[in-house]
Amino acid sequence: MRATPAALDCGDGIVLSALVAEPEGPPRATIVALHGAGMRAGYFDGRSHPDISLLTLGARLGYTVVAVDRPGYGRSGKRLPNGQSLTDQRATLHAGLTRLVAGTDTGAGLFLLAHSFGGKLALACAAEPLPAPLLGLDVSGCGHRYAADPVGLGEDHPREWLRHWGRLRFYPPGTFRDMTGLVTPPPALDLAEAARWPDTFDELAARVRVPLRLTFAEYEQWWRHDPESLADLASRFRAAPRVVVERLADSGHNISLGLTARSYHLRALAFLEECLLAHAAESAGRPPRIGAAAP
Repeated sequence: MRATPAALDCGDGIVLSALVAEPEGPPRATIVALHGAGMRAGYFDGRSHPDISLLTLGARLGYTVVAVDRPGYGRSGKRLPNGQSLTDQRATLHAGLTRLVAGTDTGAGLFLLAHSFGGKLALACAAEPLPAPLLGLDVSGCGHRYAADPVGLGEDHPREWLRHWGRLRFYPPGTFRDMTGLVTPPPALDLAEAARWPDTFDELAARVRVPLRLTFAEYEQWWRHDPESLADLASRFRAAPRVVVERLADSGHNISLGLTARSYHLRALAFLEECLLAHAAESAGRPPRIGAAAP
């Protein structure tokens, strides 16, 4: 069930590179994983420890997992050297998912799992109709109010390194040796979107109508995650039937490459299980039995 390279044709000459892991039988649902700024799809397929790959774990539990290189990263980098605005990223991914849904079995629907700036794209996608039922969202490392100036995002400076990673002890041995081809400079439009995010967030959050789970690392340094900020964050999702906000102990910003990656991924997949139950109940005309949760 190891991940294999794939491509997502999005039309207009744009092809997004991706990694795909598939279950042995028909998929229960399809997880679309979206990486953050300065990373690539391999963020969700960590190789420094056998337990940390989301793609491997998801496929074992019966899901197809598609980790996509966002526009401007990987294969689309030559076509889109500056990346795309958030609005254009949403349109590009929507086109690719439309082709994916038309050509493959996606099970009960789509589940967006995203990290950091990928969470912005996930929220943008959730605010509009998708080509298959959207079961829910699981976003880590993405808030609504910065704790640090995002202007420094692309800088090669020890301070910025700590904001991305936190302490070395959070990661398996060999993590940074295995980073070849995974870390890459963020496209210019990723950085431009960063400054606009607080306003963009408010507009998008009000339009999310599916269950949502948000996770912050204990040592997250990019986003405010004090109790008051998290309560305010959750309150912005006024139309979502369920909002869960959690912290992950002993973790830095790049959760899915750390020693707690398996714990986070298992919790995300448990949330997906709950979303599947809620979706099945809704489809059958029954009220979901899993209640709302808030910080």
